Amino acid sequence: MIKNFKMLFLVSVTFIACNNNDEETIVENSSDGLPLTAGEANFTKFVAVGDSYTAGYSDSALFIEGQKGSFVNIMAQQFALVGGGEFKIPFMADNIGGFKINGTQFMGPRLYFNGVGPVPVPGTPTTEILNPAVAAAGPYNNAGVPGAKSFHLLSPSYGSFAGLALGTASPYYARFATNATTSVLGYAMAQTPTFFSLWIGGNDVLGYALSGGDGTDPITPSAGVAGVGFDATYDALVNTLTSAGAKGVTGNIPYVYTIPHFTTVPTNPVPLVAAQIAQLNPLFGAMNSMLAAAGQPARFQTLTASSTNPLLISDEMQTYDATTLYTTAFQGAPFNYPAATAGFLGALYGKARHASNATATRDYIVLSQAGSIGTNKAGYPPTNSTIGVTFPMEDNATLTFREIVLLKTATDAYNVKIKAKAMDKGLAFVDINALMIQLANGGISANGYNVTDKFVTGGGFSLDGVHVSPRGYALFANKFIEAINTTYKSNLKGVSLYDYRILFPRAL
Repeated sequence: MIKNFKMLFLVSVTFIACNNNDEETIVENSSDGLPLTAGEANFTKFVAVGDSYTAGYSDSALFIEGQKGSFVNIMAQQFALVGGGEFKIPFMADNIGGFKINGTQFMGPRLYFNGVGPVPVPGTPTTEILNPAVAAAGPYNNAGVPGAKSFHLLSPSYGSFAGLALGTASPYYARFATNATTSVLGYAMAQTPTFFSLWIGGNDVLGYALSGGDGTDPITPSAGVAGVGFDATYDALVNTLTSAGAKGVTGNIPYVYTIPHFTTVPTNPVPLVAAQIAQLNPLFGAMNSMLAAAGQPARFQTLTASSTNPLLISDEMQTYDATTLYTTAFQGAPFNYPAATAGFLGALYGKARHASNATATRDYIVLSQAGSIGTNKAGYPPTNSTIGVTFPMEDNATLTFREIVLLKTATDAYNVKIKAKAMDKGLAFVDINALMIQLANGGISANGYNVTDKFVTGGGFSLDGVHVSPRGYALFANKFIEAINTTYKSNLKGVSLYDYRILFPRAL
């Protein structure tokens, strides 16, 4: 009440000043210097629906300070200036990050930069998922669920404690869900939102990317089987969220392979000396000759005595499996290898090739697998099992250019649906994909800072290389606010990036 009285007083002072031809009062916390207004939006009950980005996930964990800095909480703080109500968050129990289920630790701790690289903070997570007091203290306006795919938001069992062991429920949602049978969408609608944010779909492609496209976490189809896929799911989400007249803001999906988790490790980081070159080039050259005889293009590059040789990778999407070709050739002259040796080499290199950095055929190395490069493959002789050099990096360690095509195709299809649905319902829309591309190509300048996607030092991303930093979340919040202002004629002001750190320190 006091807050509203102050706002009315400010408006009246501005009105009187203008009518008296005195110097106009400039409102510092609006985007245009005029009195603050919500425009056509009603922020009384703001509910945020989405995944880890909505929740405020950062540095491989969910923790209190990260949740406070989520882009939706930053937005809610601005909404409060024009009548927005309380924005409740299901805070974790600590700033260590991670959680326990019935006393057993499953996730965490969060990462911090120790001057050399990302390492876990000391301590043990104290957040217990099976704590009914958390749900009882709700409902919570931030319904962001780390790891959620689009269809998970419709699942009535996604918050079930019993479903945790089956892999059908989310520990993050089960912790604050009203009961075992309420979907995330149902949870949001039960609060009768007057305004919502919906940013979902990233995990529908990200899971595939993080697993290197190895098939364990497939891309959600756009149309799906019998019409059940991303498109139908997204229609259901937006139709329901707007069914009672609520307005809202949505965002599209970035090309996930443009984030630091996939762009940090180069495709050509291998140092070799002359003795190694003398051993490897004849082998790879011979296999190129075998391929040429079969009418196939070369797969291996000529290595040099330098530190910029390409990684040897396994490409399971090769259209031609050379296993039999190599096995047969290695048994003949000039090699005359025993059948077992020839068979081993044939199977090892049948779908192997050197990684490419060419624009049209760019491969990407998964950051979480970088530590294996240059180590010896367990169970194999150390003389010929150096990962990335003589032993191909496995399928889950790389995103090949063919897998990139699948990711891009799916993302483009999602984004057509997301934008079309926003236009159809008159919702504010944020082109996150364009924002991420800009971060990766020179960065975005604001408040005296240039925010880029460079790992650790760019200011835009946290130490997991997937989720953004505190400053990155502030940047996203500003972009969402800009879209809201444009669509609903409000004049909310974005926050200053100066007030948001690049990375979280060890101690919070």
